[in-house]
Amino acid sequence: MNTQDYDENEKHNDDNETTETDEELDRAELIEKTGEVISHNAKHLIHCLTIIGQVEGHYVLPSQNKTTKYEHIMPSLVAIEQDRTIEGLVIILNTVGGDVEAGLAIAELIAGMKTPTVSLVVGGGHSIGVPLAVSAMKSFIVPSATMTIHPVRMNGLVLGVPQTLSYFDKMQDRIVNFVTAKSGISEENFRSLMMQTGELVMDVGTVVDGEKAVELGLIDRLGGLSDAIECLYELIEQSDEKYPDNDKTEEKQ
Repeated sequence: MNTQDYDENEKHNDDNETTETDEELDRAELIEKTGEVISHNAKHLIHCLTIIGQVEGHYVLPSQNKTTKYEHIMPSLVAIEQDRTIEGLVIILNTVGGDVEAGLAIAELIAGMKTPTVSLVVGGGHSIGVPLAVSAMKSFIVPSATMTIHPVRMNGLVLGVPQTLSYFDKMQDRIVNFVTAKSGISEENFRSLMMQTGELVMDVGTVVDGEKAVELGLIDRLGGLSDAIECLYELIEQSDEKYPDNDKTEEKQ
């Protein structure tokens, strides 16, 4: 090997190392900014999306709050759905709730995906976290997790007029219809849990643990991370290729 060939090989190795370092930095930045992870050395290529803290909507929350920003999540879901190398999506939920419309918008996007999706509730899936949990194709919850079901509420100045009450009713109906359509709980049971008194000290509603959530039909299965991943792999292997290329020859005929 002459000196020129040696120098070219060294340069090629340096380029490879630089590329790998850049990719590692990109992955670290993705985790830091959005909490998203893509696992490459796995049986199937899946994307992990975390919804934590409070779902931030149209108003910026204080800096000390842990938030999930809907303007980050929504484009990420669009990118995941388009990317044919990503075979599945696992959604890890530990949220206290947040903006109702923002949370419902994220839930609707997840529910409308062709990409196989599985949700896992750990810690808590409260308030608008309930529609987010049931939006996936299959939902899991760990035994120690809890979910709070309560009516729609609004902070700040509220006009005491009939139109405001009508708006609350319509918003609540949107949530009830979505949850009952995407889970096994009946509308009657869900509304009963939502309006129960005596369960919460300063509010109306119900707190259910993991086992009770499955018993009610709100969540599909009781299980942990390995159970959720195994279920997602099964969904991937049973599903068809998403957005396959059209055969131009057949189209012309």
